[in-house]
Amino acid sequence: MIPLLRKIPPVTGLVGRPRQRPDTLLGDRGYDHDKYRRLVRAMGIKPVIAQRGIPHGSGLRTHRWVVERTIAWLHGFRRLRIRWERRDDIHEALLGLAACLITHRHTKHLC
Repeated sequence: MIPLLRKIPPVTGLVGRPRQRPDTLLGDRGYDHDKYRRLVRAMGIKPVIAQRGIPHGSGLRTHRWVVERTIAWLHGFRRLRIRWERRDDIHEALLGLAACLITHRHTKHLC
């Protein structure tokens, strides 16, 4: 998780110093450990991580639903449901195409 946070590029387009890191980090129960919480806080990011042993209702449901819904939309494309492509560039291109189609379908209903 920490190497991923360090690789986030700065947000461009705003006047002033570009932001390097997000304000908060939403995490699953798999990241519920004091070590991760300390490391994320040391980077200046507020960790919002679901806790183990507590019934569901950790407060992540709204944000988690968006992620799971998007993954379900991507699984609607047969070539992405099971990864048959050996080459990473072809798989990444198919992911990009699927994202474009999903965005087009979503914005078409808004107009």
